Amino acid sequence: MFFSCFIALIILQRIVELGIAKKNEKWMKARGGYEVGKEHYKYIVLVHILFFVTLIIEVFLFEKQLSPLWVIFLFIFSIAQVIRVWSIMSLGRFWNTKIIVVPNTNIIEKGPYKWVRHPNYLVVLIELLVLPLIFDAFWTAIIFTILNIVVLKHRIQLEEQELMKGTNYGIIFQNRYRFVPSRNRP
Repeated sequence: MFFSCFIALIILQRIVELGIAKKNEKWMKARGGYEVGKEHYKYIVLVHILFFVTLIIEVFLFEKQLSPLWVIFLFIFSIAQVIRVWSIMSLGRFWNTKIIVVPNTNIIEKGPYKWVRHPNYLVVLIELLVLPLIFDAFWTAIIFTILNIVVLKHRIQLEEQELMKGTNYGIIFQNRYRFVPSRNRP
């Protein structure tokens, strides 16, 4: 029962986020924004859908229960959610699930972006690892952490390459790591 309610809540959160992203996409495109990596986006969506399907199957098929460490994993997951909301709020109308670039726009440098280039991607990495571990769904955790790294690697390269062209991204983030907090890296 806990599993079903918990997963339903997370899926609902994702649906709300997609609504926000769609609204933001319209706003950005009305200001000259354009999408990059459109052909790659379907793989991101596929990985996320398959993640939930696989997690549900693994938990029910193998009758997984809460991990003995579930409180720790849930705490980590909850912190990730705080960072997710903080990231979305910091980017405001520029937040999206797609890569949409609005030329001649200054890059957001507040919130978690003060320390990390890609806090939202960091959150996704944490979620896809920790959420299955709450329920001892090790196969889902392993498989989708690896798949996510593969699709994110390509996505981040596309995103950063495009942001370097028409924004101040290179100047702002030249001394910050992608995932490890650092105000000024050596």
